[in-house]
Amino acid sequence: MRMMEFKVIHIDETDSTNRWLKEHGEGNMVVVADYQTAGRGCGSNSWESECGKNLTFSVLFHPTGISASEQFRITEVVSVALCHALQSYLYNNVEIKWPNDIYVDGKKICGVLIENRLHGSEIKDCIIGIGLNVNQTVFKSDAPNPVSIKQLTGKDTNLDELLMAFLDCFDRELNSETTRFTYRKMLFRKGKDSLYKTQTSCFTAKLTDVLPDGRLLLVDEGGQERTFAFKEVQFII
Repeated sequence: MRMMEFKVIHIDETDSTNRWLKEHGEGNMVVVADYQTAGRGCGSNSWESECGKNLTFSVLFHPTGISASEQFRITEVVSVALCHALQSYLYNNVEIKWPNDIYVDGKKICGVLIENRLHGSEIKDCIIGIGLNVNQTVFKSDAPNPVSIKQLTGKDTNLDELLMAFLDCFDRELNSETTRFTYRKMLFRKGKDSLYKTQTSCFTAKLTDVLPDGRLLLVDEGGQERTFAFKEVQFII
């Protein structure tokens, strides 16, 4: 049973559920949209979602005791909660592609956009935007590797039940002492030689860890440890 209670609001359409919560959100709240006209991922990335087929929603909550320097903990909580929620629907391998994309068998099923608002050195509130591919079976954008629950299972999934499953997992992970360990255990390509690229080069390296501040730790072919902040390195899929 959830300890944290959320007010859940359903709307037909909005440009962005994150923006909607910035303007209308109060307390602990979830807004779910049947359709987002301008759903986005991190940076300039967009999110393709067929109307009424997927879970496009944002969560507003007010963390306590998490400083601005520790804000990667929220990424860990959200990512692990999404994986656990999906594992109750799928037999496939669910993983976290650093920092917070959710992959199933090497394909992207979920994207996350987290926006923290600060008050001094503390996080005042947090808006978590989530786009989860559920019942859509045809993807028309040039995204390289989308996949949905229905494509994997052949069955429709009840969106409201899946949302509640995520919120339950989210609440548990907020109060768990093992989330950081679980996040690292679930990392996509962990311990495997893989291709990466920066603005200036491509290279082979092994993903060994994610540091507490969220930086990715890679070991290249020469045995040199290299750390990267978000957007400084990309996985070559």
